[in-house]
Amino acid sequence: MFEHPLVERYASEEMVEIFTPERKFKTWRLLWVALAEAQKELGLPITSEQIEEMKANVDKLNLDRAKELERIFKHDVMAHIHAFGEQCPKAKPIIHLGATSCFVTDNTDVILIRDALNVVKRRLIAAISYLRDFAFKYKDLPCLGYTHLQVAQPTTVGKRAALWLQDFVEDFKNLEFVLGNLKFRGVKGTTGTQDSFMKLFNGDEEKVKRLDEMVAEKFGFKKRFIVTGQTYTRKQDYFVAQCLAGVAQSAHKMATDIRILMSFGELEEPFGKKQIGSSAMPYKRNPMKSERVCALSRFAMSLLDSFQHTHATQWMERTLDDSAVRRIVIPEMFMAVDAVLILIANVAKGLVVYPKMIEKRLKNELPFVAVEEILMEAVKRGGDRQKLHDKIRLYAFEAAEKVKNGEKNDLLERIAQDPEFPVSFEDLKRLMDPKRFIGRAPSQVQEFITEEVDPILSRYQDLFGGVEEVRV
Repeated sequence: MFEHPLVERYASEEMVEIFTPERKFKTWRLLWVALAEAQKELGLPITSEQIEEMKANVDKLNLDRAKELERIFKHDVMAHIHAFGEQCPKAKPIIHLGATSCFVTDNTDVILIRDALNVVKRRLIAAISYLRDFAFKYKDLPCLGYTHLQVAQPTTVGKRAALWLQDFVEDFKNLEFVLGNLKFRGVKGTTGTQDSFMKLFNGDEEKVKRLDEMVAEKFGFKKRFIVTGQTYTRKQDYFVAQCLAGVAQSAHKMATDIRILMSFGELEEPFGKKQIGSSAMPYKRNPMKSERVCALSRFAMSLLDSFQHTHATQWMERTLDDSAVRRIVIPEMFMAVDAVLILIANVAKGLVVYPKMIEKRLKNELPFVAVEEILMEAVKRGGDRQKLHDKIRLYAFEAAEKVKNGEKNDLLERIAQDPEFPVSFEDLKRLMDPKRFIGRAPSQVQEFITEEVDPILSRYQDLFGGVEEVRV
């Protein structure tokens, strides 16, 4: 029997449970109860006894019976209506009254999506919190900067982490927007016109409108779609998936940076005392967690395409080719991102920095980085800018060639020995303080944390529950 890796290895039990058959079909029953309650309140001949009978059986899921009936009916919702009805003989006549299948399927999807987004929200808060502390701790530690993956002007370890953090902060803002604008499908009938309910309520539009509002309110939704076809617009699913894919992008970028920096020896993801890096090479400390982040993030991002096509191919009021694919991609997208964020928080909390290695690599490259400042200092002391520029360019190429052949970087010595450069070797060494080249990096980190990160963490401090354990 195939076991899904997201379920068995990577996602949290909390996230997996949201997409279990038990959670799904219990929600269907809760929707049928809520519909009946609202219809009774609005005057339909439904008794309290019928409603109580339904409530008493909400948790008594007869899933085997429903499967048996689905094999006969080839219709999952009708199978569950009959299975529920067998347990509720008095309520059987009014279960699903006036509704279409999407009343339970679509509304349940929105409820489960909301629950899953709230789990992602907590995971993001944890990741943001740990990255915030890391960025603040190392905001002043100079390191080599890179553009095109080639050495560039120095930055700081904390500033680089602030770039990762900023991505997740933007993702969080997007998630807040998506959650705040999530809409309930509501009670709309077969093609969204509410015609069946208009007939049940003898053409009373106000009651039909109120029925829609009441059921949405019972499930905590302040917003609902005013117009739908048979389904709510799959554009909403796309917005949710886009949000999750954005989180995956941010995680992939951060994890890739960490993998590269680990190869440089500058930092290291947490590594267990008994963890094995390689079956053949016992000395290895592979970036396993960051590699897994990249793998799962790549998978999550790839699913976005499915959501786009699903919305694009919903003909008229709906086609059923959305059903099978949504059963797969919605849970998988959430479980993948859940697993990714658990790993990101774990890595961010335990990230190890090696300042001596960072300093060694920085010092080796700093003379190249400092050539513009050296040139300006020499010109200030009376040197010819154009002539010195040509010379320093040649010296830099020659010194770089020596470095590539494993020799010492002697750029400073070359410059100091040239009488046309009015600077001594000691003058040049004084220019080599790494903190002279990091600009406002420490201040930028402080500003970003103060102005954008801490307000989020303060607002949602009740959501922070620490780091979830990585399952494998």
